[in-house]
Amino acid sequence: MKRYRDFRLLAVDDNPSNLFTLRSLIEQHMDVEVLEASSGQQAIDIALQRDDIDLILLDVQMPELDGFQTASMLKIRRKTRDIPIIFLTAAFKSEEFQQKGYEVGAVDYLTKPIDDNQLINKISTYFRLIEKERDLNRVLEQQVAARTEELRATNQYLQGIIANMGEALLVLEPTGAIKWVNPATCRMLGYNEDALVGMSIGDVFEESEQDQAQAFFGTWLEALIRTGSLSNIEARFIASDGRRVPILFSRTAMTDPQGAITDILCIAKDMTGYRPDQENSD
Repeated sequence: MKRYRDFRLLAVDDNPSNLFTLRSLIEQHMDVEVLEASSGQQAIDIALQRDDIDLILLDVQMPELDGFQTASMLKIRRKTRDIPIIFLTAAFKSEEFQQKGYEVGAVDYLTKPIDDNQLINKISTYFRLIEKERDLNRVLEQQVAARTEELRATNQYLQGIIANMGEALLVLEPTGAIKWVNPATCRMLGYNEDALVGMSIGDVFEESEQDQAQAFFGTWLEALIRTGSLSNIEARFIASDGRRVPILFSRTAMTDPQGAITDILCIAKDMTGYRPDQENSD
C-alpha cells in the first residue's frame, strides 16, 4: 500500500534521465509529490518559494553550484535550513567526503548507481520520523489548546466571582498607589475605576485611630513585611462625596521569590448599619 500522500520531495540532478528514474521509482512505491530541479540554483529557488518540502534528494556532482554549495546555501536560510537533505553521489564514499557533506547539513548519503530498495527505505525512514514529529506536535497543540481553554474558563469564573463579590477588593503598589479595583470598590466609594487607579490609598482610606490615619507608608509596610497579612482592621473609606463608610479591612502582601513586596491586596467589608451585638441577637 502506498503511503505519505501529504509529503513533498524535491529531487535535484542536472541529468534529466536521473530525475526521471527517481520520480518513477518513488511514485511506484509512494503517493509522494515529487518536485524536480535540474540545478542547484533552481533547487534553492523552489525551496524558497514553497513552504511544504519535506525532504531533498541532492546530487553532489553538478555544474555551477554543486551539491555541497547548494546545501550550504539552503542551510543558511531560515526558511529552508531544517529540510533534511540526502546526498546522491557517484564519487567514492570516503570519510573525508562524508564529513564535508555532514558539515554542510546532509543527513545521509546514497551512492550511485542507486539501489532501489535502499533509496525507498531511506526516504521512508525520514518520512516516518517526520510523521512522528508531526503527530507529537499535534498532540502538544491539542494539549496547549485544552490548557488554554481551561485557563480561560478558570479566569472567566474567577472574574465572575470578583465582579459579583460584595466586598471591595483593591490591588495596590508597594507605594500605596491603587493598581486595580473591583466593581464593589467603585460602588462603595462612588468613583469609577479609571478615577481610582493611580490614586493613593490614603486618599480614600483612614483608620479609626487618628494617629494611625497616615500610617500606610510606615506601620502598614513594616507590619506586612513582618507578618505578610493584617486582618479585621476597623477603618473607614472616604467616599467621593466625603462620606465616611465604616469598613472591616484586611490586607495581604504579595512577594517575589526574593521576598520583596510586589503588590498589596486589600479587602474591605462595608459595616454600615452593623452593630457588634447583632450576631448575638435572636
